[in-house]
Amino acid sequence: MISEFYRSLDSQAQALLSGEDDLIAAMANFSALINDSVKDLNWVGFYLLKNKQLVLGPFQGKVACTRIPLGKGVCGTAASERKTQRISDVHKFDGHIACDSASNSEIVIPVMHDQELVAVLDIDSPSLARFSETDQIGLEKLVNSFENALFGQTTTNLS
Repeated sequence: MISEFYRSLDSQAQALLSGEDDLIAAMANFSALINDSVKDLNWVGFYLLKNKQLVLGPFQGKVACTRIPLGKGVCGTAASERKTQRISDVHKFDGHIACDSASNSEIVIPVMHDQELVAVLDIDSPSLARFSETDQIGLEKLVNSFENALFGQTTTNLS
């Protein structure tokens, strides 16, 4: 079940994305909305799938890794498995890529179009175990709304 906080944030996201068909512009505003609305974050952004690797897209936060191979780190794992990764302690994640040493927990959600990976939404926190199951459900709903607004689809990203 989606919490009232994420239900409200989803309504804001849908309004923000309504009528927007430019992927980069939508990603920029979507990451800013999450960064401004969700507490205790230090990085929010997208990595786009290009030439069988993830390439940095629009984000909010400090300088980030530019390219991530599929299957490497939390983002690469989410991309290769096409499945949300919710990591309580990134330092215990085998193969973690430390773009920002201040990040301690992370959630990464695949962005899909026609059953194909387009990007991943990466969200980091300086706190350990920052992301709960409630956060995961709410953030997956936000990504679902993003996909629907940009690609005119509904996916099965929801838990």
